[in-house]
Amino acid sequence: MSETYQDEAVRSTKSASALTHFINGKTVEGTSGRFGDVFNPAQGSVSARVPLASVAEVDAAVAAAKDAFAAWSETAPIKRARVLFRFKELLDRHHDELAELITREHGKVFSDAKGEVMRGIEIVEFACGIPNLLKTDFTDQIGGGIDNWNLRQPLGVVAGITPFNFPMMVPCWMFPVAIACGNTFVLKPSERDPSCSNRLAELLKEAGLPDGVFNVVHGDKVAVDALLVHPDVSALSFVGSTPIAEYIYTEGTKHGKRVQALGGAKNHLVVMPDANLDQAVDALIGAAYGSAGERCMAISVAVAVGHIADELVERLTPRVKSLKILNGMESDAEMGPLVTAVHREKVVGYIDSGVAAGATLVVDGRGHQVSGHEKGFFLGGTLFDNVSTDMKIYREEIFGPVLCVVRVPDFASAVELINANEFANGVSLFTSDGGVARAFSRQIQIGMVGINVPIPVPMAWHSFGGWKKSLFGDHHAYGEEGVRFYTRYKSIMQRWPDSIAKGAEFTMPVAR
Repeated sequence: MSETYQDEAVRSTKSASALTHFINGKTVEGTSGRFGDVFNPAQGSVSARVPLASVAEVDAAVAAAKDAFAAWSETAPIKRARVLFRFKELLDRHHDELAELITREHGKVFSDAKGEVMRGIEIVEFACGIPNLLKTDFTDQIGGGIDNWNLRQPLGVVAGITPFNFPMMVPCWMFPVAIACGNTFVLKPSERDPSCSNRLAELLKEAGLPDGVFNVVHGDKVAVDALLVHPDVSALSFVGSTPIAEYIYTEGTKHGKRVQALGGAKNHLVVMPDANLDQAVDALIGAAYGSAGERCMAISVAVAVGHIADELVERLTPRVKSLKILNGMESDAEMGPLVTAVHREKVVGYIDSGVAAGATLVVDGRGHQVSGHEKGFFLGGTLFDNVSTDMKIYREEIFGPVLCVVRVPDFASAVELINANEFANGVSLFTSDGGVARAFSRQIQIGMVGINVPIPVPMAWHSFGGWKKSLFGDHHAYGEEGVRFYTRYKSIMQRWPDSIAKGAEFTMPVAR
């Protein structure tokens, strides 16, 4: 960072607004004395200061959630749903406001941020159906005057630890379903773009959610570790990088918690020789460079099968060069800045590594600047060809606007290549052959699969999750999997006195 930029950042910090936690229905100023800077990535300046919670502040949020649990868990599911219906109405009303908060702190283009908000709203709509989703099974007269049924009951206080790349959608993967099921919730959002979480808390309160049911504590590893070890936190949901996901899963389960931890990705898009190349190129441009590649479902590897490779690279090159990279609030922007200067430099390091490893740098995004935003965290779209599986740019998740083209001779080689990767989040295939598509969907060892679909993110009533090192735990996120994760299964057998047989019974109950 240059001295000039450092001076400007210091000045911005002094004038930046101070954010707060949201605990027990109230905004709470941070007391730890530790703060993080929140940037406007298009300007490269500090826009706010976020408090980094102490253990005591995390304890206060958990205590508020614990106190609220008894009454909220006994609230009828239809009444919980009515709160979520009102919340959904407020989200619709504040759609653009939430999207602008996201764009100004994350950097993604406004239209993409609006799409993220819509995805979050869809999860809330799903959770509004909780009375039906919590219905269970009943068996009359299993034998000896006994009936048997089951319940799904809430866990207690649950927590969510969410990433910077989807500050609205990913928290909505968690808390609407969790609180609809009768749990209370503590959210620890990313400290890089925290304002959206505070606004969600305010809207939930406006919708009539009782105090303490939803709480927000900002912070870093101190807050995360406090949630992991807290005896009153029953379950943790996490989305982020694989090393942290594995840490969250290991530490959380060690302390007796239920954990779903979604990790990193290296998503491939296979282009078969018979694919509609116009559609495949459109798909790759949007999926690789949308949101500057800062998506867990971004396509970062194009697998070109056979003779299609040369034409694919030829078609991609001018499209990558002509990407409209602007402040995300500009109406014609196709790609915005990266979230922080530190993250941009990390992605630049990957590009340097690819060049050093011998990959062909077809389009170089390093050094890209946007007029009027020279201090912004911008990086141009980057395209590599002739990438091999031993290169760092292939092995690791870059999380930036970098697309790698890997060439393989045939379909079987493409499947083998993808299945050998340690990540298994999402994958797509572009082809005109139904038989190939069917074989691919059955043979590929990936959690989410798209056929002629660039980013196969399931809708709200399905569930999201990968395999292998992209998911630690047994449950995917949201949908019916979310309902299962946030509830315990209980089996009940009942018989009334007038049907009780005389004398002791020394055998298991059986149908008679």
